[in-house]
Amino acid sequence: MVPNYDMAMVNFEEGDVLMGTVVKVDRDEVLVDVGYKSEGVILPKELAVRYNVNPQDVVKLNDKVEVLVLQKEDQGGRLILSKKRAETQRAYDHLEKIHRENGYVTGEVIEVVKGGLILDIGLRGFLPASLVDTRRVKNLRKFVGEKLECKIIEFNRARNNVVLSRKAYLEEERRETRQQVLASLTEGQVKKGVISNVVDFGAFVDLGGIDGLVHISELSWSHVNHPSEVVSIGDEVEVVILDVNRERERVSLGLKQTQQDPWAEIARQYSKGDIVKGQVSKLVSFGAFVDIGDGVEGLVHISELSEDHVEKPSQVVAVAEEVDVKIIDIDLDRRRIGLSMKQARVKEAESEEEEREEEREQEEIQASGAENAEIEEGMKELKEEIKEAATRKYLDEEIAAARDLPEVTSSEMARDGKPISKKAARDLPEVTSSESGRGSQKDAYEAESREGAPKTQIKEDTVEAEAQKDASETETKEAAPQPEAQDAPVPYPTPAPDVKQAIPSTEPRETASATQEGKEGKEAKDKSLESVLEEMKKEARS
Repeated sequence: MVPNYDMAMVNFEEGDVLMGTVVKVDRDEVLVDVGYKSEGVILPKELAVRYNVNPQDVVKLNDKVEVLVLQKEDQGGRLILSKKRAETQRAYDHLEKIHRENGYVTGEVIEVVKGGLILDIGLRGFLPASLVDTRRVKNLRKFVGEKLECKIIEFNRARNNVVLSRKAYLEEERRETRQQVLASLTEGQVKKGVISNVVDFGAFVDLGGIDGLVHISELSWSHVNHPSEVVSIGDEVEVVILDVNRERERVSLGLKQTQQDPWAEIARQYSKGDIVKGQVSKLVSFGAFVDIGDGVEGLVHISELSEDHVEKPSQVVAVAEEVDVKIIDIDLDRRRIGLSMKQARVKEAESEEEEREEEREQEEIQASGAENAEIEEGMKELKEEIKEAATRKYLDEEIAAARDLPEVTSSEMARDGKPISKKAARDLPEVTSSESGRGSQKDAYEAESREGAPKTQIKEDTVEAEAQKDASETETKEAAPQPEAQDAPVPYPTPAPDVKQAIPSTEPRETASATQEGKEGKEAKDKSLESVLEEMKKEARS
């Protein structure tokens, strides 16, 4: 009896899923026995959802596999099968059920594509980069080979499209922790966190279960063009809780509040009208912003840039240029400072003029001081000349008076100004007044004058000589002749210290009253001379 092979063969159509056994594994194909008249062929691209796989890494001999019939006979009469599509069809049934039940699926990351990751979940599931984690991830390749648990957020079997979200899964897992953290936050509290994401309008901070937003205006006291200028992903920061919205589960944070407020320092350090140095930080159509220190910026309005008309700020200044500005307004409540460049130049010119005026005054004072010094020196020299002229005049008068003295005998002279007896006087040699008085005294006076003898000494000598002359004249007129006493001493005036021969009185005797009158005359002469000198000094001063 001939066997009926048609009854032994499996009956199937294209698109059916069959169970088969691997009978051969080649580099270019895999043969599977599904109970048909010939083995079915699986091409490498139909083995798995991954691309460019080695068949020997996917199946082995005698493995039981599910395959989907693509063609019962191709042009070569072969049965074309697909292991990948059989798995995908069964996976769709499984994933559709999970999506309806709002469940999670686990798959291995097999590929990095533009915009995200491809996971093997029985088919090619797409995981967008923005949904890989609760914070932005820059390097997606580190997830290749890892198994991730995700939530199906989009499922379309007709378009063969499955979109996954790992972020939704993580947020669901952290929801309980999130509620606990949210309940513990209060306004004004300082918390530590990690920058989880940086966007154009601010930065997100992970507070350990919940993310809070630091708006760009709260990142720094100074102007910020982009949050990346201040923070980067992964930075550890301290922030202040500004607001907590528990209904919407949103937290507003502030970073600049943990830093020293430079405006307080500006208010303490500067005042309206001060001239300060700054750097142009930005140019706008209505003026230029100038950084005056610690990130504090003030605005120089276009009308305050120059005394001349300015169409554009770039005509006057450039970014990063160092300029001098005058503070014309400080508004701490609105945190604004008004600056002016043209007023700073005017004030600088005034300051320079004041400095030049002070320098001129100092020069005048110095010149006046030098002139005064010259005047004082001239006055001093004039006083000396006046004093010397007065002294010379007085000396000339005394010398002239000394020449007119009468002749005296040697017996009437005394040595060293001491009184001698009449007997001793007789033994002295005869000396005429012309030899002793006029000649000697004149020679002494003239010698002292030539040699620069002290004027005070000359004054004393001349005054004493005058006193002697007055005493002699007084005695001659008033004294009556007295009988001679043999050994009675006769007092004589004291001679000048520097003149060897003194000129005594013309009378042989001298009474006590005459001597007293001579001293008084000397004192009167001294006072008269001093008064004359004082008057000359007053005239010289005037």
